[in-house]
Amino acid sequence: MMQYIIEKMKEDQLDAVLQIYTHYILNTTATFHEEVLTRDEMRELVFFPDSHHQTFVVLDGDEVCGYAYIAPHKKREAYDATAEVTIYLKPGEEGKGIGSLVFRQLEEYARHHDFHVLIATICSQNEASLRLFERNGFERCAHYKEVGRKFGQWLDIIACQKILR
Repeated sequence: MMQYIIEKMKEDQLDAVLQIYTHYILNTTATFHEEVLTRDEMRELVFFPDSHHQTFVVLDGDEVCGYAYIAPHKKREAYDATAEVTIYLKPGEEGKGIGSLVFRQLEEYARHHDFHVLIATICSQNEASLRLFERNGFERCAHYKEVGRKFGQWLDIIACQKILR
């Protein structure tokens, strides 16, 4: 396995992250966005106004080969100890162990920042992502049927959670 570095995302990495996300928008049901985001829209998605939530990039040398974030789950105070976790890898980077490496970093960050629960919402068609989350200790906790429509088909969402003890 290559030597990957995971670090907090910087502004000058925004274009690389947008390029990765654009692939998923145009070609997959991993995201329910259907239109390519502008730089400003992407910036709003990955940079958070507080220091509690964070986006990380995965680097192979200087190349961004993935990103992940811990985002607010809901905007109500009672949810402050719950975060949503998202991970996207550059096409071709799957199956190299990067996902599990990122999960270790995210979980360490979450524990250090007193998060109690991590949640992920995953399209049921994305079996590789579901396996990745389950391998890293997430459990399926909900199945929402036909809540999204993309590429002319109704899509289900599976919610997974991990309680940090």
